[in-house]
Amino acid sequence: MAMVEPNVAALLWFALFAGVAGLGFYVVAGAFPLSTRDDLTGHPAGAPLAVVNALAFAALAVGATLYGVEHLRWTSVVIVAGLALLFAPGVFHIWPQRWRDGLSGLAIMLGLTAAAIAALQLVGGVYAA
Repeated sequence: MAMVEPNVAALLWFALFAGVAGLGFYVVAGAFPLSTRDDLTGHPAGAPLAVVNALAFAALAVGATLYGVEHLRWTSVVIVAGLALLFAPGVFHIWPQRWRDGLSGLAIMLGLTAAAIAALQLVGGVYAA
């Protein structure tokens, strides 16, 4: 494994961050445009939760990319990020329907994204967004 990627610990962390970001992409993409989501705009916390999720997703995506570029070979970054985006729809469809769409899905995804950003800050330090 050292010949493929010498920093296996960083590779595993990056895989986690890329997986959460890939899943977050699908959850956030389903929340926009807000004009088509009456269930979110009709609830006082709906639109702000969608916007905060989008910002958290962007922070995680940028931070994970910077972490990967700094700590891994570029081939490892491309392969792992690609696999994360490839398999994220499968994980998304495993979730129950009530978690995928609506406030509960956004709340769960925000918690996962915040935990991933916190872990990224712990392991990446200054490279985290």
